Amino acid sequence: MILKTIGHNIRELRKQAHMRQIDLAVMVGIDCSYLSAIENGKRNPSILLLQNIATVLNVSAKELLSENMSDIKSHL
Repeated sequence: MILKTIGHNIRELRKQAHMRQIDLAVMVGIDCSYLSAIENGKRNPSILLLQNIATVLNVSAKELLSENMSDIKSHL
């Protein structure tokens, strides 16, 4: 369940930032297919990777773990 939540939050924040998967993947130094698997809840990212993704998306790592998207600040 937590992997789905993390993946969903990353996808939504990435879209809010008008960023393609390839853009985010390059910025955090991972393959686009790995990011896709994370967003689909199929891969378990490391804490360091979560922090890097959070930094690029301008949120805290804690916000990536939130089950309530209203707890996550909007980038609009």
